[in-house]
Amino acid sequence: MEGGVHPGTDVSAFRECFSLTWKNPYVLRLAFSAGIGGFLFGYDTGVISGALLYIRDDFKNVDRETVLQESIVSMAVAGAIIGAAVGGWLNDKFGRRRAILIADFLFFIGAVIMASAPGAPLLIVGRVFVGLGVGMASMTSPLYISEASPAKIRGALVSTNGFLITGGQFLSYLINLSFTKAPGTWRWMLGIAGLPALLQFFLMMSLPESPRWLFRKGREEEAKAILRKIYPAHEVEQEIQDLRESIEAEIREEGSSEKINIIKLLKTKTVRRGLTAGVGLQVFQQFVGINTVMYYSPTIVQLAGFASNQTALLLSLVTAGLNALGSIVSIYFIDRTGRKKLLIISLIGVAASLGVLSGVFHETTTHSPAVSQAATSHFPNYTCPDYSSATNFASWDCMKCLKASPDCGFCAAQTNKLLPGACLISNDIVKDLCHGESRLWYTRGCPSKYGWLALVGLALYIIFFSPGMGTAPWIVNSEIYPLRFRGVCGGIAATANWISNLIVAQSFLSLTEAIGTSWTFLIFGVISVVALFFVIIYVPETKGLPIEEIEKMLEGRALHYKFWEKQHYDEPKGKNPACE
Repeated sequence: MEGGVHPGTDVSAFRECFSLTWKNPYVLRLAFSAGIGGFLFGYDTGVISGALLYIRDDFKNVDRETVLQESIVSMAVAGAIIGAAVGGWLNDKFGRRRAILIADFLFFIGAVIMASAPGAPLLIVGRVFVGLGVGMASMTSPLYISEASPAKIRGALVSTNGFLITGGQFLSYLINLSFTKAPGTWRWMLGIAGLPALLQFFLMMSLPESPRWLFRKGREEEAKAILRKIYPAHEVEQEIQDLRESIEAEIREEGSSEKINIIKLLKTKTVRRGLTAGVGLQVFQQFVGINTVMYYSPTIVQLAGFASNQTALLLSLVTAGLNALGSIVSIYFIDRTGRKKLLIISLIGVAASLGVLSGVFHETTTHSPAVSQAATSHFPNYTCPDYSSATNFASWDCMKCLKASPDCGFCAAQTNKLLPGACLISNDIVKDLCHGESRLWYTRGCPSKYGWLALVGLALYIIFFSPGMGTAPWIVNSEIYPLRFRGVCGGIAATANWISNLIVAQSFLSLTEAIGTSWTFLIFGVISVVALFFVIIYVPETKGLPIEEIEKMLEGRALHYKFWEKQHYDEPKGKNPACE
């Protein structure tokens, strides 16, 4: 048994977590030190969105090739798939702490390679190294925190990892904005990630291994010493006894504490049902489109009609801030409301927000400013060739100009950006000429009176996504599997997350070019509705339950419709509540 059932979990978990600041700072030290892995995860996945704007300016081949842009973004995700898959094995073989140290080394090497990259190929190599670290950190940090936390506040403490992920993303946008005028711009943005990696490496060197992993490896005395630092004196002996019984039962069942038969794992009812819920949540977390927002939000802002890089980064900073704020909300509600209800509320809001975004981008693309022959001829010798050879000038608008060729751009009218403008060749000379007359220059999106509504839609999307779908899938996956399978199953779920992430990251820009931004967001909205029904049917409520109770629940039934009914579990004998 791992931890007791705590009747007051939903009422006082957040308060109890906050009180650790003076009651038991050691637990917070473990959580936040491990959580730096989540911070790096957030920073390295968020920083590329702004850095990409300046990479495109420095490397023209990147600016002209959508696939190359997607590759720079998504190669980190490809590395994360491998990192998550290998991370599961590393966690079980060498321990959670060593897996975090290896991830830090990879983060640091990747940051150095990216900061010094002379071109796109080496930049992609650096992104792969960073991705390997992200993949390991994405599953190891919440696992370490979960196994080093009292059951009563486990959800709140694991949510701190989610907060640090979103905090890392927010800081990445802030760093991006800070370095827009600095020489080297994107090199500083990408290279600075090496510093927190070094910090965590040295912090983790002074911290212990997960007590549950130590018990699993027969190192009981080390585990007992750590548990005595984590649990109050009146709980620790019972916790040690329960953990010992749990390990012994697993070893009797498996015949060995080391070997895990994958086929038998999948045939085990509780594990199979746990994987259905856990892997499904991780896949849907990506397929509702979150990382299109986190990887491409400045680009999305530009598609909505905001021309300058600085404006796009500033507005994207707002969405990143809302994401971090949502993680704080999650810390408060995750052990009060429960994982499942929070997921359901989150997905309803996400689906509605994506509907708003789809509608706004439909209006933006179908009502863009016209192209004027007079305005275009104002810039002699710079007319877009496709426009020059057109037979029907009256049908041309900004959107048609941009879609005609990647070599064309739109210079807005001087007095009002919504008035007819010029369709010109896209290069730095023309861009400077356009700006020199106090005009706005567009290459990725068109001027629109609906642009502010797109920002509202993005903000609503983040507000609903972050507290639920942003953090709950990681928390559920840190709780739902039996200890003997937790490393492997966590690796499987994290790998599924990153494969889904790769699919979304590698296809988003291509999808917007092929079917339009409006239809792309509509697809994500439909997937959100499917995810809502999946959560209602297949995901159990794990709030405040010890692992063996979750196993009993999965053993008893595969479907979990009645999320609105409060579940009651008898408290085992000899157990004391965490808060009295």
